[in-house]
This record gives sequence, C-alpha cells and structure tokens, in this order.
Amino acid sequence: MRRLTIAAVLLLLGGAASAAARRKADGRRAMSFTLTSPAFKDGQRIPKAHTCDGDDLSPTLRWSGWPEKTKSFALIMDDPDAPAGTWVHWVLYDVLAGRRDVAEGLAKDEEVMAGAKQGACWGVDSFERVGYYGPCPPPGWPHHYRFKLYALSRVLGLKPRATKAEVLAAMKGAVLAETELVGVYERKR
Repeated sequence: MRRLTIAAVLLLLGGAASAAARRKADGRRAMSFTLTSPAFKDGQRIPKAHTCDGDDLSPTLRWSGWPEKTKSFALIMDDPDAPAGTWVHWVLYDVLAGRRDVAEGLAKDEEVMAGAKQGACWGVDSFERVGYYGPCPPPGWPHHYRFKLYALSRVLGLKPRATKAEVLAAMKGAVLAETELVGVYERKR
C-alpha cells in the first residue's frame, strides 16, 4: 500500500512538473509549431490543382505556434522519392515573422509578400526556375512532397534565386524551430 501511495505521489509530481515545463515564462501555455494546408492534410494526396497535371498553383499554407524570438521563416518543398535524387520544388525565404500564411497561387516572381524571396528550384543539382513548381513525378509509385518550414532568429538577407543548399547554409545557427507537412502525389501509368 505504501509503495502504491509513493508511486501515486511521484506520478502527480511528474505530471505537475511536465505541465510546468509546457508553460512559457510569462505563464502562457507553450504552443507547438505546426504547418497545415486547407488543400490537404498531412500524409494525404495533394489535389491536382497544385500539380503539373492541373494549374500548378502553390497551395495555401498556414502556420502557428512559432517561437517568440522568430524574425523570419524559410520554406523548402522537395521530393525525396525522385529517381535522380531529392528534387527541389520550391524555396521561399525571408518571410517576415508577422506572416501566418502563404496564399494559394503565389506568383512565380523573385520577390513576393513584402520582401520575401523565392529561390531557384526544379532540379537536384542545377536549377532554372523560380517559384512554386508542384508535384510532377514520373508515372509509377506515389511520391512524398515535404513542405518544411523553419522559424529563424534572423532575416537571411540572401538575394533572390538562392538555392536550397545556400538557404540551408545561411540558416545555420538561426533555426529556432521547424515543422513539416507531407503531401503525396502519384501519376498512373
């Protein structure tokens, strides 16, 4: 009986400690950094409108729960299932911290949304395009498209057309949090 009482007290104390750990210093509950889309849920099929088989529009993306000290966001979309290697579909960076979303159909311009920049994409090692270029896998098996969003402690200040590798290198030491949304797309044979 005594062991059961001690176990119950430890469980209660552990629960209280973990609840306290989830609270910020100012007493508000800490939030989890999340990325969502009204177009598809995590792990679900990306609608045709956001692929090369449709209008190839960037999907609406929304995020919440970023760390307080966030100054900017960077977003990288890639396909790790591409036969040639991880294929880069979209690079977006210097999205200012006040933003909570990216609207559907973002223009394929080098600079968008009050100073945010789009990087070079559409390839594995060499890149020719700027902006969002959606899923367009060869016919066969389903591909997984990772939308990775990074909360950063600074604005990167890179020029437009930076590559994924350049953005990742510039982010070193500045990543406060990251989150991911994965969509799936398959073209039938």
